[in-house]
Amino acid sequence: GLLMRETTKRFRWSRFVFVKTSLLGLLFLTGCAGSNYSNYSPPPPQPDINLVASSHKVADELMAAIGDSIRRDKPLLAASFVDVNNLEKTTTFGRIVPQQFLSRFAQSGFSVMEMLLRKNIFIEEQGGEFLLSRAIKEIGESHEAEAVLVGVYAVGKKNLFVTAKIIGTKEGRVLASYDYELPLGPDIMHLLKTGAN
Repeated sequence: GLLMRETTKRFRWSRFVFVKTSLLGLLFLTGCAGSNYSNYSPPPPQPDINLVASSHKVADELMAAIGDSIRRDKPLLAASFVDVNNLEKTTTFGRIVPQQFLSRFAQSGFSVMEMLLRKNIFIEEQGGEFLLSRAIKEIGESHEAEAVLVGVYAVGKKNLFVTAKIIGTKEGRVLASYDYELPLGPDIMHLLKTGAN
């Protein structure tokens, strides 16, 4: 009888300790979860990059690619970069970037035209092919320009994807092309939202 009472006491004590420990563990986990939730902060936005430096780097790549295929004393034309999903649409981004490219070309001894061509320089044929419009070829001839800088861009979730090309005005042949991406930081996002037309 004595042994039975001692065994029963130890069982009740063990069960009490187990329940107490479980409750403490639950309270600890709840406290940690509440602490982590209260300290939660959304991920930081994408950082901005130096857009001018990026444009100049791409311009350098294009110049290296074209080599001596065009004369530097002949004017280089430029058109606004357009949204790949809407060739009639451009933005402040689409207008400022080709200007930055032209600055770099001018620094390297190219003759450039200050006039930024109208945005409707592309025509889209069946199959999604982008071609230089006949009007641009005529403008190139009237200004004795051998090439035109054009570009398209597509907005992704985290990055902006850009393709820049140098196209000969006489035959519409691509002389150089460069693909690059830019993080969608606050400045890029603002440039894409402003001046849209």
